[in-house]
Amino acid sequence: MSVWRLVLREMKHRKVNVVLSLLSVTVAITCLVGAQTLLRSDEIQTEAILAEKQSEIEAAIATREEDVAVAGKALEDSVRKDMLKLGFNVLIVPENQDLSELHLNGTLTETMPESYVDKLASSKIVTINHLLPSVTKRVAWPEKEIDVIVQGTRGEVPIMHRGLKKPLLDAVPAGTMVVGYQIHSKLGLKTEDKVTLLGNEFTVKTLHPERGSSDDVTVWIDLAEAQKMLGMENVINAILALECGCTGDRISQIREEIAGILPGTNVIEKHSQALTRAESRAKAKVAAESALTAEQEAGQAALARETQSRTEIQNQRAGLVEILVPLVLIGCALWIGFLTFGNVRQRNSEIGILRAIGLSSKQVLAIFLVKAGLIGLIGGIIGAATGVLIGIQFGGLPPYGDTWQRIFETSTVFMTVVMTPLLAPIFSAVASWLPAQMAAGRDPALVLQAE
Repeated sequence: MSVWRLVLREMKHRKVNVVLSLLSVTVAITCLVGAQTLLRSDEIQTEAILAEKQSEIEAAIATREEDVAVAGKALEDSVRKDMLKLGFNVLIVPENQDLSELHLNGTLTETMPESYVDKLASSKIVTINHLLPSVTKRVAWPEKEIDVIVQGTRGEVPIMHRGLKKPLLDAVPAGTMVVGYQIHSKLGLKTEDKVTLLGNEFTVKTLHPERGSSDDVTVWIDLAEAQKMLGMENVINAILALECGCTGDRISQIREEIAGILPGTNVIEKHSQALTRAESRAKAKVAAESALTAEQEAGQAALARETQSRTEIQNQRAGLVEILVPLVLIGCALWIGFLTFGNVRQRNSEIGILRAIGLSSKQVLAIFLVKAGLIGLIGGIIGAATGVLIGIQFGGLPPYGDTWQRIFETSTVFMTVVMTPLLAPIFSAVASWLPAQMAAGRDPALVLQAE
């Protein structure tokens, strides 16, 4: 009778022993494969959670970028509007103008054609805006017996390629006058008062508050009327302008551009106003960028915390697996050995008879080891399949879609599932080796005599 036939008859005859041994192998393999699958499921869950978190952070940053862009634009617009109140900060004058007169007396003596402002407005200039031609002269006001600075202005001249912009200053209507603080306070003037200047009658339109500058002793009238009164038809002393938000050496850029359009002129920058404007715009930009940077840093910090938390969970589970799986394997091995030992005791007489009819000790040993190997193979296949299913279920992954592909992406899980059905028979045979060796080494005569 062959060893395989004896093994099959033995397994059919002692079903309880076979089922218990099969259960032990299945539990051991299920635990091993399930642990590896669960760890892989946890990695997939971690990747999904971190990817979702990253998407949330990117969405939040994108939203913040939009908010910052809108808020930054609104802030810059607000700052720009506030800075416009500082007034003109660029003065274009004739090249031969003695600037000491301007600084000491607030007046200009040299002139240039009024057509210069139109020429500048029709150019492609980009460094300045809000062009305002003017004449300025210090005169005696004979009707009031005081000295004043007369400044004639007209409405701002728009730069054609930029379109119309709201003027910094409203034009002074013909026949009206805007009066500085020192003048109207000394003369007791009120709005709508009628005054005569150099033989021309004007209506007081506006009374300026104190400014602490030459504006306090200045009266503003219409440019054409001032040119006629002062004998300066078709000429102007200066063009007032507002510099744009240039970076770098602003005044050099402005001078270079204007020199190419209006040769024979000089450009003066009112430094304090220009500096205040530039610093305010820079602060607005920094505030917007700081808000975005804070959002990005907060997002990265949140992602780092989530990564650390998931890593700690994975490490804890991996540590538990490192302890639990060896204990289960050892326990199952001992249980298989115990079952085999009990099977040997139950089959004492059978073993003695088999030896007496001619079976060698190696054949007896083979019966037990083949049986253990067969049980191990079946248990390994069942345990591997069960372990994967349990690992997916307890790992929180759906048992469909790309889950199976993701599970077997790593070589660890794939090799574990492939190798365990092959190694399970060896595991079962090794666990059964000692009782099987004891059965094969017995003297048949002593066995039968004892029975």
